[in-house]
Amino acid sequence: MELEEMQTVWSELSGQLEKQKKLTDKMIIMMTQEKYRSQLNRIAYPEMIGTVICYGAGLFILININRLDNWYTMLSGITTLIVLFVLPVLSLRSINKMRKVNIAANNYKETLLEYAKSKKQFKNGMKWGYYLGFVLMFTIMPVTTKLINNKDFFEGTKSVWPFFISIPLAIVFFIVFSKWVFKNYSKSMNSAESLIKDLEATD
Repeated sequence: MELEEMQTVWSELSGQLEKQKKLTDKMIIMMTQEKYRSQLNRIAYPEMIGTVICYGAGLFILININRLDNWYTMLSGITTLIVLFVLPVLSLRSINKMRKVNIAANNYKETLLEYAKSKKQFKNGMKWGYYLGFVLMFTIMPVTTKLINNKDFFEGTKSVWPFFISIPLAIVFFIVFSKWVFKNYSKSMNSAESLIKDLEATD
């Protein structure tokens, strides 16, 4: 085989190898994008269910708001409505930004920066969600007591001891549940971030 023929064959082989590498890299990126969204869906789906519950409860309160017949139940009702309608917006908007990170369209650095920014926004949203959830835990009590049992929360019992027992238990449950949710969400976010970082070699 002459030198020119060898160079031609080598050039063709190199071109085929380069094409194969590009195809392999593209497949890796597409698979990573799918896995990335799958990890974030572990956060998105529970939040969507929570959104349905929040809006359902908010709609029920809104329809029956005329039954809140004194100033503190009305104030509790309005505060509860605000929290129920704001909470889902905070979480879903930030989750949507994370899910929209386009791994295929951006290079490694751009993808990582975009993800880090959206992750920070989501964590800030979670903090606000925690504070608003804590407020909701107290404001919803007189509202549900009135709408479901048709009783005044503060006059519905002759003893104050149920309050001293139920409220601390509710606070402990809220804190433990919030930490469990945050731990699971953080695990999914870290897994999604690891998938992006694994792409550094293909960039």
